[in-house]
Amino acid sequence: MLHLVVRRLVLLTVTTAASLAVPVAAHAEAPGVVSPRVLMSQVVTMTNQQRWANGCRRLLAVDRELTVASVRQSFYMARTGRFSHVWSDGTTFVRRSHLAGYEQPAGENIAWGYRTASEVIRAWMASPRHRANMLNCGAHSIGTGVVYATNGVPYYTQVFGWD
Repeated sequence: MLHLVVRRLVLLTVTTAASLAVPVAAHAEAPGVVSPRVLMSQVVTMTNQQRWANGCRRLLAVDRELTVASVRQSFYMARTGRFSHVWSDGTTFVRRSHLAGYEQPAGENIAWGYRTASEVIRAWMASPRHRANMLNCGAHSIGTGVVYATNGVPYYTQVFGWD
């Protein structure tokens, strides 16, 4: 079941992530709720905007494997309520990326509770370690994941890659 959820989210993301910012109201599933695929696309767009504004002249390309790793991380946090880069079994973003087929992950950002992509991007940019991941001009790829917990709280993940 998890595999099917991840696959569906990845396929939706890969087909829409190349687009620029998408109007939220046009894609809301319910009043005040933005679909995960829209948030994921917006996070990629806004991350690239921040990179460009801060001197990174190479935009991040959306990578399917990093997206799988990101969605799995967000799903894990939403399902368990554990907000951590490390799963209870010790699995890290490096291992999750490798399991998804990506060999050279560069970093991971996680967040929860932010209702919009703008809010989560502002929070990451205000945090030195998260900002460093986003503005690492050596990273060339990105995957994003957004999953809502049963209580409606969104969990976000970005995984960056060297390739």
